[in-house]
This record gives sequence, C-alpha cells and structure tokens, in this order.
Amino acid sequence: MTRVLVFGSGYIAGHVGTRLSRLGHGVVLGSRRRPRTPETRGLRWLPVDVADPGQVRTVVDAVRPDAVVAAHGPSDITWCEADPAGAAAVHAAGARHVVSALAGRTARTLLISTDNVFAGHADSCTESDPTAPANAYGRAKLAAETAYLAGGDALVLRVSLVYGWDRAGLRPNFFTTCAERLSVGAPVAVPDQHWNTPVLIDDVAAWTTALLDSPHTGVVHLGGPRRLSRVRWARHIATTYGVDPALVTAVPQGDTAYACRPRNACLHSERAAHLPELRGLAPVDVFAADAALIAAPAEHPAPGPHRTPDTPDTAAALNTDASATLDASAAFDAPVVFGRDQP
Repeated sequence: MTRVLVFGSGYIAGHVGTRLSRLGHGVVLGSRRRPRTPETRGLRWLPVDVADPGQVRTVVDAVRPDAVVAAHGPSDITWCEADPAGAAAVHAAGARHVVSALAGRTARTLLISTDNVFAGHADSCTESDPTAPANAYGRAKLAAETAYLAGGDALVLRVSLVYGWDRAGLRPNFFTTCAERLSVGAPVAVPDQHWNTPVLIDDVAAWTTALLDSPHTGVVHLGGPRRLSRVRWARHIATTYGVDPALVTAVPQGDTAYACRPRNACLHSERAAHLPELRGLAPVDVFAADAALIAAPAEHPAPGPHRTPDTPDTAAALNTDASATLDASAAFDAPVVFGRDQP
C-alpha cells in the first residue's frame, strides 16, 4: 500500500485524499487547520505549517510517504495580492521546505498549480507557453513549481478554475455561490470579460491520482473543454434552474477585486492526449456538469457524466498518531463575499 502525504485540507485536498483512500492508498492530510469539510471525513490528519521547515520535516519523518501531493493554501487570490510576502512564505518557501524534508527519500511529488502563472493575454495557454504571472498568487505558485521540479521525481498539474458543490468550505467556489443564490431567485453580479475553462473537482482528483502513479515529470495542464465567460456560465446555471438569466448582471472586472486576475484564465494541454494514464479521463463539459450537479442533492453530488465508481475503500489506517493538538490559527481565514473572495 502506498503512503501518500497530502499537504492541505481544503476542497481540492479533500477530494484528492478521498479518491486516493478509496483506491487503497494510506492517506494523511497535513495542514494548519483541522479538516472541516465532508470530503475529508475519515481521513487521517496531522497539524503542520508548511512555512515552518521544522514542522514539515517532523510530519515527513512521521508519515514516511511514498508520494506527496501539494495542495495547500492560501488560494484566495485577493488575499495573496494584498500580502505577497505571506503568499510567498506559504507557497514558495513552503515548497522548498517540503523538497528539503524529502531529500534522500524516494517519494514522488505532485504540485497542484494554477492558470495564474500566465498573464492572460492569450485566449488559452498550453504547457510550452512562456509564463508571466498575472499576480502575487501566480508568482508564488510559479516559484513553488520551480522548487518542486528541481527536487527530482516531480510533476506540476496546473488546473483551471475548479468547481463543484462546496457548501461547507471556507470560500465556496463560483459554481456553488451562483447556484445557491440563483436557486432562490437572488441576483448575482459577475465580472464581465473574465474567461475560464472550468474544470470539475472530480476531474482534478482523477487526474491527480492517475499522474501521481505515473513516471511523468514536468508540467501538465488540466482545463475543461469549454472556454466561456463567467457571465455566460452564471446565466447557464440560472437557465438550468429555470430562473430568469437576467438575474445575472455583468460588472466591470476592473472595478472589483477580480481586477488582479488574468482576463483569460484558460488552459489546454499538448501533453495529456499522449499520456496513457489519462485515457478515459477526458474532462467533463461544464454545461453537462451543471445539469448533473443541480439534479443531485448537494450532500451527495453526482459525479461527472463519464465517471465510473471508484473501487471500494480498502485503505488500512496508517500507524501514525493523528491526535496532535489542533492548530487553531486562522490567519488565512477569509469571509465569504461573492465577487471578492471566490476563486
């Protein structure tokens, strides 16, 4: 059985950890805050601040991982722009601390990175396009990419805007916030001319799991098959609910905290079609996923239309003490305010 240490306990980390566990891997989440979301229920946890090299080394020594997934925050792009030093301390320095702690081990690493490493001038970017970070978050993530790739057996998975039901999260994603408001006929204001290739959380977990158990290194992009504006997406969610799409109004991106985001936050891949591990894992179209998600209760979200059930959860508990004291620091907590803090 493979031991996997996942740095992070948020939306992406929880889904990745759960999928790995169902496939029979022993999973430990490491984060500053105790996991609170349904996706992390049943997963083991150890407190660790990746900005502290001593804590990182202690957790690595305790878990003795065969593989590491880096999915830690903060992912609040607005927060990172206001505190670039704080963003660098967690993402860039944190990556160096993980690489240092893994030195001499044979652990494979996979970093989940971002489309914000690009300026956003092109309609969409692929792995060979030159990076030019649009903001402090993108700069911190690009530095983390450099650190992990220099460490050896590592792969960077850059993902576009991730969505799915996330009602229990600290910062519900764009789909969740729009769906909750529009389902009750509440208006939604959305930045105009802001383009994404949204990717379903199930696809992020599936690709992460497949690529973690592969020999590939370097960078791979994961974006959804449809490039669309957030305004069009929100209006499609409204139509799917059967409410007036005029409830969605467009506001200038430059007048909102979305101003620091790249206008085009879109990804496509030159590599994915050539990787056998990704066969059968084509990303779900966002409009199809909207319908599937809205048709299912949020407590039991439907998988993407092409998904097949995971194998039963046969993971045994790791011989690791996860009863450590809760790290109650809330330095990276952010209020949920639509149009400001959502990804």
